[in-house]
Amino acid sequence: MFRKESDKILKFPKDFLWGTATSAHQIEGDNFNSDWWMFEKNKRIKHASLKSCNSYKLWRDDHKFISEMNNNAYRLSIEWAKIEPQEGKFDYDAMQHYIEILSDLKAKKIKIMLTLHHFTNPNWFLDKGGWLSFKSAKYFKRYVKYIVEHIGSLVDFWITINEPGVYVDMSYIKGIWPPQEKNSKKAFLVYINMARAHRAVYNMLHKKLSDPQVGFAMNVMSFASYHKHRLIELLYVHLADRFINHSFYDLTKKKHDFLGINYYFRVRLRKDEGSFKPVVEKVRDQERELSDMGWVIYPHGIFDVLMDLSDFKLPIYITENGIAAKDDERRQRFLVEHLKEIHHSIQAGVDVRGYFHWSLLDNFEWAHGFEQKFGLVEVNFKTFERKLKTSGKMYGEISRTNSIDERKLKSIT
Repeated sequence: MFRKESDKILKFPKDFLWGTATSAHQIEGDNFNSDWWMFEKNKRIKHASLKSCNSYKLWRDDHKFISEMNNNAYRLSIEWAKIEPQEGKFDYDAMQHYIEILSDLKAKKIKIMLTLHHFTNPNWFLDKGGWLSFKSAKYFKRYVKYIVEHIGSLVDFWITINEPGVYVDMSYIKGIWPPQEKNSKKAFLVYINMARAHRAVYNMLHKKLSDPQVGFAMNVMSFASYHKHRLIELLYVHLADRFINHSFYDLTKKKHDFLGINYYFRVRLRKDEGSFKPVVEKVRDQERELSDMGWVIYPHGIFDVLMDLSDFKLPIYITENGIAAKDDERRQRFLVEHLKEIHHSIQAGVDVRGYFHWSLLDNFEWAHGFEQKFGLVEVNFKTFERKLKTSGKMYGEISRTNSIDERKLKSIT
């Protein structure tokens, strides 16, 4: 009897990493000495993180869900403002706290992917110019050196900087995130300094550790032209891809041991009717399926970017992929459909070695506050009670079997 195409079981490579991702400011709470906390306190940002998920105290509960979902990896960040609350003065207790967290993960045989910078900065760093300062790379390297001296042996993968392009866009072009500036020259300088910082830390990690795996997490998009044969729109696509998806790699050549890919949506570009300026397609007008963030859901896009970035001939980890959705069935469909495309890319020869779903928990989603639900685990932000969603149970089964049974998709459509 022939098996239907829709009944296939898609197996992933042996030792494939299945994990989730979080960031410290979004789940820990009480990040008193950070620029984000200061801007929240001064009402320059609408929403306040407060205790967020209270994970600084309840991290053991979080680890239980990692185990319950049969995950063999976890991507988390360490908070610079807690480790170095004053310039050059490191907090021993905070460091011991993170050592305890990482040691517990290692005891559970969970591979650790540690992010060193996930959007937030210490206040003293911002006072000195932040990433605009030529000394920013030096300051960042000093902080990372302290981290390495204390937990270097516990970390399997190092993410130096999360989404440098997004940080630059939101903080120095759109001016929504701290320090809320709108200056293209400053944006360019920040981007350059972040690349310098990555290179400096990459070299330092390779000098101090034996064969460390070092990279950064880059937010990438799948770009397409609005009109298939309009040359100007094809040019927009090429330039957008080179700048948004490739430019940070160009600035850090030969300074990454793997590629960390964050993928959420596709963008279609068209020519503005009154000028030669590119315009982003208004997806809401077309009644497409969107996440609660208004991002178009386009699973095949992750295949496109993986095929593109496979030219680097480096291992690739999906360091973030997820959907803001209050309807958990939508998350289940999103998860299976994107994992299918990742499987197809592996079959096409792309060296994808792991997948980290964003996010483990419903959390503080930056300028959007607590309304957007990305988590596989539901969080009551008053009691901090946690509950595994059906999508989390599904992900646990995928992790356990290292495969996707496509019949699962039928049951949720």
